Amino acid sequence: MTSKWGVLVLLALVEGNQRYSDLRRRIDGVSERMLAQTLRTLEEDGFILRKAYKVVPPHVEYTLTPFGLGAAERVASLAHYLEGAFDAGVVQAPASA
Repeated sequence: MTSKWGVLVLLALVEGNQRYSDLRRRIDGVSERMLAQTLRTLEEDGFILRKAYKVVPPHVEYTLTPFGLGAAERVASLAHYLEGAFDAGVVQAPASA
């Protein structure tokens, strides 16, 4: 969950089950390889569940575990707080080099 992709996957899954292709469309800029690696890591760490259906073509869905949902809610709260701080001018983005 420490990568930006992990955070974005958690936030996308707060809205419910998602297929790989749905996640890929929702998370702008993520490569197929990075998304697959991120999903595998989040599953290994207990944040998400992967459910594969035995159909043709293959159908796989990802969903948050209770642990993952708690983490996603906290991350969403932090993101909301930071957006408000930036919008209010309390915090300024660092100058580009």
